[in-house]
Amino acid sequence: MSRSLAARFIVFTLTVLAAFAASTAASASDEQTLADRYAPVIRLVHQDEECGPGEPYRPLDVNALFGQPTVALRGPWNGTDLVKIGPTAKDLAGGLYEYHLDFPGNALEPGCDYERWARHISAGHEPAVYAHVASDSGHPGQLALQYWLFYAYNDWNNLHEGDWEMIQLVFDADSAADALARLPAKVGYSQHEGAEKADWGADKLDLLDGTHPVVYPAAGSHANFFDEGLFLGSSAEQGVGCDNTTGPHDDVRPRVATIPSNPEQARAEFPWIDFQGRWGERQPAFYNGPTGPNLKTQWTQPIQWSEHWRDLSFTVPAGSVFGPTATDFFCQVIGNGSRALVQLVNRPLEFLLLLAALASLLIYALTRTSWSPATPLRVARRRAWGQTLGAAVHMYLAKLPLFLGMGILFIPVSLLVALVQALVIHGTSVLGVQTGEESSGVVGFLVLALGTALTLLALGLVQAATAKALVEIDGGREIGPVRAYRLALDSIRPLLGALLVAVVVISLLAGSIYLSPVAVWLAGLWALIAPSIELERLSALEGLRRSRRLVRRAWFKVATLVVAGGALSLVAGPVVGVLLILGTGAPFWLVNAVAGVIYAVTMPLVAITTAYVYFDRRVADELEEASEPAQLPAEIELSVPS
Repeated sequence: MSRSLAARFIVFTLTVLAAFAASTAASASDEQTLADRYAPVIRLVHQDEECGPGEPYRPLDVNALFGQPTVALRGPWNGTDLVKIGPTAKDLAGGLYEYHLDFPGNALEPGCDYERWARHISAGHEPAVYAHVASDSGHPGQLALQYWLFYAYNDWNNLHEGDWEMIQLVFDADSAADALARLPAKVGYSQHEGAEKADWGADKLDLLDGTHPVVYPAAGSHANFFDEGLFLGSSAEQGVGCDNTTGPHDDVRPRVATIPSNPEQARAEFPWIDFQGRWGERQPAFYNGPTGPNLKTQWTQPIQWSEHWRDLSFTVPAGSVFGPTATDFFCQVIGNGSRALVQLVNRPLEFLLLLAALASLLIYALTRTSWSPATPLRVARRRAWGQTLGAAVHMYLAKLPLFLGMGILFIPVSLLVALVQALVIHGTSVLGVQTGEESSGVVGFLVLALGTALTLLALGLVQAATAKALVEIDGGREIGPVRAYRLALDSIRPLLGALLVAVVVISLLAGSIYLSPVAVWLAGLWALIAPSIELERLSALEGLRRSRRLVRRAWFKVATLVVAGGALSLVAGPVVGVLLILGTGAPFWLVNAVAGVIYAVTMPLVAITTAYVYFDRRVADELEEASEPAQLPAEIELSVPS
C-alpha cells in the first residue's frame, strides 16, 4: 500500500470513528434529555414514625450498596458461600449466574432491621431512578422509555430483600431524538407480575408540569398505581392480596440516571447491569430476592410486554352498610394466611407443633360436650353446649322462610344506620362542629359511637323479635317476620337504654389495657339483655341485672356460645364472597352485596343461639330456686308476661 493511500485510509477510519462517537454521544444526550423530560414523581405513603405504618423505603441509589461492609456477595453453591464483603459495581459484572447479594437481616423476620439499615446506607445518597431507552426488534417504529426503581426490602405478603419496580412510556418513534418531537402514546405501571396501562392524557393519569407522571407505590409491595386507594388482586399478575396507596403522601423526585441503550456503553458506565444473580438473599419460592432489570422480559422486549398490560386495577369498595364486606375479609384472610405461611417456611417444626396443639385442643373441646339430641322444641329446657348450638341451627333451617324474612327486614334497619351516620358526617357544621383537622377526632368519635349504638339496637331488636318468635313457635302458634318485629317493638325503649349503658361502660373499660379484661367479662354478663327484657318485661336496669344473674355461674358457656353463633353469621357471607372473588369474575360491588345479604339473613341465627342460651340459663335459675330441684324435670313451663 502506498504511503498516500495508507494516509487516506487512516483519515477515513478516524473520520468514521469520530462520526460514530459523535452519533453515540448525540444519542446518549437525547436519551438523557428524554429521560429528564418524563421523569416520574413518586408519591409514597407517609410514615409518621420509625417502624410505624406507612412506606419507610425510598427509591434507592444502588451505588449505596457497593463497597458497603454490611452487604455480601454470595455464590450459587449453598446459602453460606461467601464470595466478597462489600462488593463493588465491577464485582457484579461478567454475569455471575445465580449469585446473590445478601443484606443484613432475616427476610422472613424483618422487624425494623431493613428499615434502619436502608436509612443508614442511603445517608448522603439522594433517591434515584434508572432510565433506559429500549426498542423491540419485533415492533419497529415504537420505542420504550423505562424507569427502574430499586427498594431495599419488599414488606408485603411475599417478604423478600430487594425489590425492582418500573414504569414504561411507549412512543411511536424510531429513536430518542424522534421521541423528543412527540408525546408518548401510552404509559404502563408495573404491579407484581403484571402492569396497568393508561393512554397519555387519560383522566386517570396525573401529570405534574405537563410531562411528569405521578406514581403511587403501594406501601410495602411498591406495586405502582395511578391513584390512591385500596386495590385488590386475586392473581399472580395483580398480586394476591390488597395493595394500599392511601395518603397522606410524600412526593419524591428521584435523580435520573440513564443507562445507555448501547449494551457495551451500558456495561462500561453501569457494570452492575450485567449481573445475572439476585438482588437479595436466597429464600424458598417467592421469598427469594429479585433478579435485576436485565433479566426481565421488558428489558429486551418492551413493546411485546406492553401488549399484556391491563386496563384497570380493582379498587376495594368502601365498607358495607351491613356486615363485614367480602373484600375486607379477603384482605384480612390473605394477609393473615401469608403471615402463617411465612412462619411455616421460617419455623416449620414450631409452626406444625403449634398447629397440632391447637387442633388437639379444639377436638378435645368439641368432644367434651354433648351434641345430641339437638331438639329445638321445647325451647325452655337445659341443653349442653353442643346441643344448644345444634338446636339453634336446626330451628333456623326448620323455619327458614321465617328467619330469612326477618333477616331481610334487618337490611332497612342497617341502611338507616348508614343514613344517620352520613347525616351526622355531612351535617356537623349545623351542630357547630366543623369537619376540619382540629375537630375530625370529635366527629369521628361521634359517628363511631352513634353507629355502634344503632347497630347494637338493631341487633337487640332482632334478638328480641327472635326470642318472641321462638315462644310463639313453641306454643304452636303461627308467626311471620312482620308480626315478630311488631311484637318486639314495645321493648325498644328499655332495650335501647340497657344497650347504651352497656356500650358506654364497656367502651370506657376497653379503652384501658388494664381494664379490658373487665370489659370482656361484663360483655359476657350482659349478653342476655335483649331476651331478658323482651320475655320478662323488664326495665333497662332490671334487664342488666337479670342478664348478670343468669350468666354469672355459666359465663364461659354463655360467652362462647354467643361468640360461636355470631361467628357463623359474620363469616358465612365473607367466605362466600372470597370464593366468588377467587373463582369468578364477578364485580366486587356485587360480591360485597351478596356477602351483605347473606350476613343479614343469617343474623337471626345469632339471635336464635342467644335465645336458646337464655332459655337454658332461665331454666337453670328457676330449678335452682325450687324447693326440690332433684325431683324437677330438665324443662319448665315458660311463662311470658302478656
